[in-house]
Amino acid sequence: MHRPQPDILQNLRHELSNGRMWLDRTVVLAYAAIAGLSVVSFTFLTNLAFAYFERVYHWQGGWAVLLWVPAWTAAIVWATRRFAPTTAGSGIPQVIAALDPAVSEQERSVFVSLRLTVAKLVLGAASFFAGLSVGREGPSVQIAAGVMQHARRWLGPQSGISDHALLVAGGAAGIAAAFNAPLAGVLFAIEELSRRLESRSSGLIITGIVLAGLIGVSFFGNRSYYGVIVVPELNWNALVPGLLVVLACGALGGLFAKVMAASLTGAPERLNLLRARFPIRFAAAGGLMIAVMGLSTGGATFGAGSETVQHMLKGEADVPSMYVTLKFMATWLTAWCGVPGGIFAPSLSIGAGVGHNVSLFMGADIAPALIAIGMAAFLAAVTQAPLTAFIIVMEMIDGHALVLSLMAAAMLASLISRLIARPLYETLALHMVAVLKAAPAPSPQPAPVEAEKPAPPTAP
Repeated sequence: MHRPQPDILQNLRHELSNGRMWLDRTVVLAYAAIAGLSVVSFTFLTNLAFAYFERVYHWQGGWAVLLWVPAWTAAIVWATRRFAPTTAGSGIPQVIAALDPAVSEQERSVFVSLRLTVAKLVLGAASFFAGLSVGREGPSVQIAAGVMQHARRWLGPQSGISDHALLVAGGAAGIAAAFNAPLAGVLFAIEELSRRLESRSSGLIITGIVLAGLIGVSFFGNRSYYGVIVVPELNWNALVPGLLVVLACGALGGLFAKVMAASLTGAPERLNLLRARFPIRFAAAGGLMIAVMGLSTGGATFGAGSETVQHMLKGEADVPSMYVTLKFMATWLTAWCGVPGGIFAPSLSIGAGVGHNVSLFMGADIAPALIAIGMAAFLAAVTQAPLTAFIIVMEMIDGHALVLSLMAAAMLASLISRLIARPLYETLALHMVAVLKAAPAPSPQPAPVEAEKPAPPTAP
């Protein structure tokens, strides 16, 4: 059957005559810009907080961190449990839980809201102030999603923009602005949050994601997160070390996801029972262990690990031989304690450490390429979102010369991880929804902070 060609003038008149539609679009884009600004603010705050921690670390030989880190970890966990329990952990599982069809419109505010955005911003920055092994990208997802969800009250009933679309746009905008990588934000929306984009509003949602990313670019400049790496020409001699990096990252990332899921879903083991009964003391003990690890690595395991990765890529890093193991443990303990903080940046630093170690072991002269491959492979293994992982790394290092290598590494590492563990964020989100549905009606009297009943679930 012959279909008539579109009438350009008629379609243009229809577009321009619908004032309410344009108002709704303006509202969405305005909130996307605000979401980008909120992530930029969070970035500045975390940088300032960690800079202050480094002053503490470099004071009098660094021994003050043995008191500083445990005390602040305990304080952050107390404040989180007391004022905003669902800000604990990454923020990505919370957004995925809010997108779950079983969660009603009223229940979404348990996971995503403007109040939680403010709490996440403050408590997430405090985690950097404490020197814990956290990233800001996961929290940025929950922060931006909380902002975007608030746009619902200003949209008309016939806008065609659902709460689902707003949450997806907010979460992806958080990634785009945090990594200075709009393309990664779009892929994150499709691969990790939504699995699909609604056709009615996909163009507007993608525009909002890109706009949030451009807000980040306008503040931090159009530059790669880790700069531009110089990659020598790769040949068949790079196959063995590259494959070794991918296999190691796939297995290690799968183990990391398995351990994190078991710890954070309340597996009935002795330490989890102790954590549930004495969460503040558990956090202090975990903070002390993190401080000891940081001292033993010359401060390399403190914070997100971004500076360590930059030094590795430049060939300037004197990374301790146990860096990968201790950064793995510090990130796991940080999440297990229940502080607000993500695992994206720490995962990138662990993967970079694997690539660095393999380059030293094999005597390969392609260390920057192996480090980049390790970053993409480990992040893909932990998140089991290979497309997002390789695009993030490619945009962070301006690694267009490594596109095929990064893509293959992320895909293979993700497949290996799936043999070991279920998708981490999905597992944690399902657990959160199950806990929400099983929770009794709130009592008029607030429960004590050190009660034996565990707090709402946390996520990395």
